[in-house]
Amino acid sequence: MDKFKGQPRLPKFAVPKRYDLRLIPDLIACTFTGTVSIDVDIVADTRFIVLNAADISVNDDSVSFTPLTSSKALAAPKVDLFEEDEILVLEFAEILPHGVGVLQLGFSGILNDKLKGFYKSTYEHNGEKKNMAVTQFEPADARKCFPCWDEPACKATFKITLEVPTELVALSNMPIMDEKVDGNVKVVSYQESPIMSTYLVAIVVGLFDYVEDHTSDGIKVRVYCQVGKADQGKFALHVGAKTLDLFKEYFAVPYPLPKMDMIAIPDFAAGAMENYGLVTYRETVLLYDEQHSAASNKQRVAIVVAHELAHQWFGNLVTMEWWTHLWPNEGFATWVSYLAIDSLFPEWKIWTQFLDESTDGLRLDGLEESHPIEVEVNHVAEIDEIFDAISYMKGASVIRMLQSYLGAEVFQQKSLAAYVKKHAYSNAKTEDLWSALEGESGEPVNKLMSFWTKQTGYPVVSAKIKDGKLELEQSRFLSSGSPGEGQWIVPVTVCCGSYDMRKNFLLESKSGVYDLKELFGCSIADGAWIKINVDQAGFYRVKYDDTLAAGLRNATENQSLTSIDRYGILDDSFALSMARQQSLASLLTLITGYKKELDYTVLSNLIVISYKVVKISADANLELMSEIKQLFIGVFQFAAGKLSWEPKQGESHLDAMLRGEVLTALAVFGHDETLKEATRRFDAFLADRNTSLLPPDLRRAAYVAVMQRANKSDKSGYESLLRVYRETEMSEEKTRILGSLACCPDPSIVQDVLTFVLSDEVRNQDALYGLYDVSWEGREVAWKWLQEKWEYIEETWGSGFLITRFISALVSPFASFEKAKEVEEFFATRSKPSMARTLKQGIERVHINANWVESIRKEDNLTQLVAHLSSN
Repeated sequence: MDKFKGQPRLPKFAVPKRYDLRLIPDLIACTFTGTVSIDVDIVADTRFIVLNAADISVNDDSVSFTPLTSSKALAAPKVDLFEEDEILVLEFAEILPHGVGVLQLGFSGILNDKLKGFYKSTYEHNGEKKNMAVTQFEPADARKCFPCWDEPACKATFKITLEVPTELVALSNMPIMDEKVDGNVKVVSYQESPIMSTYLVAIVVGLFDYVEDHTSDGIKVRVYCQVGKADQGKFALHVGAKTLDLFKEYFAVPYPLPKMDMIAIPDFAAGAMENYGLVTYRETVLLYDEQHSAASNKQRVAIVVAHELAHQWFGNLVTMEWWTHLWPNEGFATWVSYLAIDSLFPEWKIWTQFLDESTDGLRLDGLEESHPIEVEVNHVAEIDEIFDAISYMKGASVIRMLQSYLGAEVFQQKSLAAYVKKHAYSNAKTEDLWSALEGESGEPVNKLMSFWTKQTGYPVVSAKIKDGKLELEQSRFLSSGSPGEGQWIVPVTVCCGSYDMRKNFLLESKSGVYDLKELFGCSIADGAWIKINVDQAGFYRVKYDDTLAAGLRNATENQSLTSIDRYGILDDSFALSMARQQSLASLLTLITGYKKELDYTVLSNLIVISYKVVKISADANLELMSEIKQLFIGVFQFAAGKLSWEPKQGESHLDAMLRGEVLTALAVFGHDETLKEATRRFDAFLADRNTSLLPPDLRRAAYVAVMQRANKSDKSGYESLLRVYRETEMSEEKTRILGSLACCPDPSIVQDVLTFVLSDEVRNQDALYGLYDVSWEGREVAWKWLQEKWEYIEETWGSGFLITRFISALVSPFASFEKAKEVEEFFATRSKPSMARTLKQGIERVHINANWVESIRKEDNLTQLVAHLSSN
């Protein structure tokens, strides 16, 4: 039996074809029992059957294998569960006959509190605390519910039966086929599923309300939620039904199941999970309340619903062969969700907002400790860490880049439809997608894209003009400023003085020289701006020489550039400044050109950048920090004045989101008028929760303002916020408050917040919200807390990906080499394979920050320059 230990994949001599699974959850004792009969095809000589199982007990006496050619059941004299490898090895006395037989097993387990496998979630009904049973099997946790071949390539059909209390709702992937009531118990049988992977099996048992609609071709769509919250499911229901119709057209393949259920789970580790026909969500990304939800939450609900429903085709119908090929699943679903939302809500300008996805990918991929999009996965412990900005955001960005290069029609109508049809109900690799696109477009897609998917990182293209010629040179961009290895085929787009003057070409070597007159067919006017990577369609950065940078700065101030290009210039400049390839002075000078900026996406990114610049300047020089805060207050004043505190009748969705973000930034930077007005409105809100003075879009700004003024001797604002937290039943409101508390500049209050985060009042899934925005002054307290509480944190969150978020949230903001060493020493004996990459990335970020601080300290007269920029 030992020969099966330590293997990354299951052996191939037995192949599952069909599961008949029966589960009996006990929601009071938080346990479950079950039986499974698996039709298994024995395809090679073997005395063994090896499958996955973890954290469950298998009843040895229940194990048998009955070949279909015989009625004689074969017992397994040896049954061993190897916990470390999460495999169950069954040894039979004789070689099993080739062909299909039925493997039977009985098992039992615990409804755990780890938010994975078959677990319990808690909720209140009529003032009484109750448990529900929920599954979360991606990437490799179906094995914690029943013995199975828990690999994406091992697709099979599933016939599921549940035995549950009569008053509860019991849901699975397929519609109910039969329901028999026997006293207080009902036995619910579901239709057999189409062929699918184990990670997509889903079961939820609890008390729920629902709202219902249908697609244009009659598919029943429901949104389930806690009793009393049904109205909050109506927006997601609308988006869900419309999106299924859109994707049916886009992929030229109908939605393959007879129903689509979407359900809000009170305790859920990820944002959502695309289980076939029964998609599970955090409450905050499925429920939307017209009265109490912010516009940003409405948008989040729409995007996440579209993402999960895209997976019904791209992931569920066509599934990756192994986790190495995760990225097309996640990257494609991310990209196509924006396509759907742009069709449903064109006024949201969602493709401009897609830049935020690209930026998240660029920021993570600027690290030496990044990884290729297509990363070799050798062990299940490594899978969780690749559900990151590389697989999702970089994946989506290179798909957008390819679509932009090939053209929308070739990309979708010919290639994608062909790919989905060819691989439906089976598995595919990245190369299969490239092959489909290459076949229809005639372009060398596989060669082009392997540069982007198989190597880590991306290029920075340096641009300068010399003697009427545009000189370009590519090199790998690293946020550390170090020289990097690598070369790409870069799809370059260039505009010169006007968007009518546009050219596209491939930069296939390290450098290239292009005669502007030949390129554009005419002479270029002196001083005309030149923008490279037009519309930010390419996944790379651009570094301009001083002359080109000055031209773009003028074009930005004159609003001659699109919002997408204004965003790109700003983000590239910020990244180059962090990498010490450009001075902080030049970044701040550029930023002053955004004083009249009103575009949501551009200003939203500028706000994110401003928070980082203020914190890094504090590490360099406190006097400099004070001046930079004043500079940013000046930059955001124009937008704040235009938007004001009062929402306007009929204003855009984007203005509603922007108002809250701008006012939050002014509060963080200590703008006195903003703090006073926020406090006045918060006091009115405390007196009357329905006051029009503090609508949902403004609440975060008010909460942050209140915490800016909270301190050891006056905790009243903090205590008032805790009261609001305790009184609200809305998950969105709770997370909004949690995300505001730790921004307090008083370390003693930050300590109180961290204690609260680990209390029973905060669900395990939500604890992280309290850590993402720890104030600069509270960093040290938070780091000490992480060390003191590490054993508890590891015990509570250590079996999933959430623990990596603790590390990145509390380690990455530091900016000294001493702190990096301290972090390394603490984790030297505590790191595990599932967190190793995140830890290395966090330490690398600390080094990048520390180097940036040193470089800022060497910039001459920076404080005086900032004061000058502020006064102009």
